Amino acid sequence: MVDLTRRNLMEASVAAALGASVTGVASADPDDPDTPLAPHVDGELKRFSSTALGAEVTGPFVFDEGALLYSLQHPSRDNPAPYDEAGIGYFSGFQFELEGSNDDFDELSTPQTNAERQTVRGADGEFTFLAQAHETINGGTEELGVVQTPDGENITTDAFAGTQYGDAAYNPDCNQFVPTTDDGTEGYLFTNWENSPGNVSRIPISRTDDGEWEADLENAINIANTEPMRDLGGTRINCYGDLSPWNTMISSEENYAHPRVSLAATVGDILEAGTGKGRRGAHEFWNRPNPSDIQSAVDDYYGDEAWGIQGYWAMTGVEFLAYYLGADPVDQDADENTTQPIGDVYPNPYRYGYHVDIREPAADTPQPVKYYVMGRAAWESPDIQSDRKTVYGCSDGDSKGIYKFVADEPIDSYDDPMAIAGTLYAPKVTNAEAARELPPAEVDLELEWLELGHATNREVEAWIAEYDDITQTDYLETHAETDWEKDLEAALEEADREVVDNGNQDYITDEEIALWAEQWADEGPDGVSPDLRRVPFLETRAAAKEIGASIEFNKAEGVDSVDGAEPGDYVYFAISELNDDMSNEEAYEGVGDIQLERVDGGVVYRAALEADFNVSTLEPVIVGPDASDPAAVADDALINVDNVLVMDDGRVLCCEDADQFGRSYSNDCLYVYEPAENDFPGRPTEHPGRGRGETGDTDDVPGRPAEHPGRGRGRNGDD
Repeated sequence: MVDLTRRNLMEASVAAALGASVTGVASADPDDPDTPLAPHVDGELKRFSSTALGAEVTGPFVFDEGALLYSLQHPSRDNPAPYDEAGIGYFSGFQFELEGSNDDFDELSTPQTNAERQTVRGADGEFTFLAQAHETINGGTEELGVVQTPDGENITTDAFAGTQYGDAAYNPDCNQFVPTTDDGTEGYLFTNWENSPGNVSRIPISRTDDGEWEADLENAINIANTEPMRDLGGTRINCYGDLSPWNTMISSEENYAHPRVSLAATVGDILEAGTGKGRRGAHEFWNRPNPSDIQSAVDDYYGDEAWGIQGYWAMTGVEFLAYYLGADPVDQDADENTTQPIGDVYPNPYRYGYHVDIREPAADTPQPVKYYVMGRAAWESPDIQSDRKTVYGCSDGDSKGIYKFVADEPIDSYDDPMAIAGTLYAPKVTNAEAARELPPAEVDLELEWLELGHATNREVEAWIAEYDDITQTDYLETHAETDWEKDLEAALEEADREVVDNGNQDYITDEEIALWAEQWADEGPDGVSPDLRRVPFLETRAAAKEIGASIEFNKAEGVDSVDGAEPGDYVYFAISELNDDMSNEEAYEGVGDIQLERVDGGVVYRAALEADFNVSTLEPVIVGPDASDPAAVADDALINVDNVLVMDDGRVLCCEDADQFGRSYSNDCLYVYEPAENDFPGRPTEHPGRGRGETGDTDDVPGRPAEHPGRGRGRNGDD
């Protein structure tokens, strides 16, 4: 068992302040030996852009003609205007040639001056804003990116007492363009806003005769403020996403607050110990009054035995989500959030952490659909394959997973999306022993997929609905004997300690998860009791961990394949950090399956699609640097990869969420990866969008000699 005490608390508090991804433990110990082939690139990696100080590169999108767009997410307020405010922009005057080669631009230099660090720079073209946060939209009734109450009041900390996940409209992320004309010169730009309550905006945009893009903000809308989205309960922390094969925006909810156990712990560990002390995660405190304060409360209660409650910081904004749903605000005269419970309307935790399909994208009011049947997680993004049935998803955070869902029929073929039926899977690394103690660049990870369960979208929603109408008062009345109306402080501590020991009895219990896992092992996923079938869909991570799936990937930040990918093409998986449970460090010995040499800079894997759109081998193609590497190494390496986007010509855009990490500068960058054997130029015309040859054969196969014949080493591959 890993000592969970105090881990990741500093990183978590920083992330909570930014409303950004959590940066994991990056221990720059100069006494640690460098990992061989870290950094390493199988192909070529070129820097195209550096973003303004404090900001991440998020939501890259490449239009058909090659123009590049991305979001400026949470930039420093100290940057000069306009780079002190979040927004969405494109590189005017530049287009990728989409011929499979990085020869279409000269590499951008590293930012050297304060002026360069405080702006968005590109190798070519000029970053031009299409829209920025808080601009007036929808006929003057809304601000871009800002969510409202049912009666139209902006939900901000200026208007309401409470916690907020990032400043309102400060975190634009995924962008997807849905054209409305055959030539693709007009359409709707859909943008995620990574806040709680979450949001997706829709902005009409068009390309002028001279190749520039323009936005019509007068007719833009925040979909969060429409009745169909409010009827779903809204969203939380909308991060990255995908453009579906049926040409709709898929928005992913990165619900960091979903872990019921912290880091490497399992529900079985809790039941064996007879207490959740040292192991409970944030989900168990969801309906606690002032839930994001649970970490400081546990610190007070347990002192030196306190532990880091994974995801506690992402409980910020839960009360604001209740106000979005129509709850009466409590204690609005207070200067900060209080423990006065909300008792009328409160969000159901099992309604958040899903992929959301924005159907009827061009209608006056789009119709969002949540894919509950695909599992509940901190989804960074999905990747829907061209069979329209197979979906790969990445769950962001420490000790998280990659998952697969396979629908019985093409997803868009169901007349009623609630009738979508399919099977949810979690991965198991099968060559863990052979891979142990090796550098990540030398190891292909072999996977098999463990079936978690089969259901329909309607079945899962019905299970979720059983937990509606649970409020913060239930937390107190279920778990404390003290009358909270007479002594709120005493009742709250009593309830907190009871939940730590025995779990939150308002939701799925530890015992239900353990019993499901026992029946799964004895009878298989189809043999579990009807009342337990809900477990892997509502408690996906805990269920997968309980049956031994390899839920140890640290910050699975991105997944994508070329549009129309076929068997033989690649799916790329971005793992932001390879450390903690994935590493062979003494503190984590025996904790995870993988146990590779630690590389804090992360790894980009690729996996070839098989005939049935399955993937079974993760091959490392980009490996980041060690935390202890100096600027001479770190300055030109891909660090903490976040979003990835595979362009039509097989190149891969790689975004960073890195901060400084040994570099001479503290800006995140956008890199373009050209695979060593990229064969898109001149590919057979009957296979548009193919990233490999006809059969997908390659000499980069499992069991290859250690010297890796046929593998290139880019400029970052020097030891």
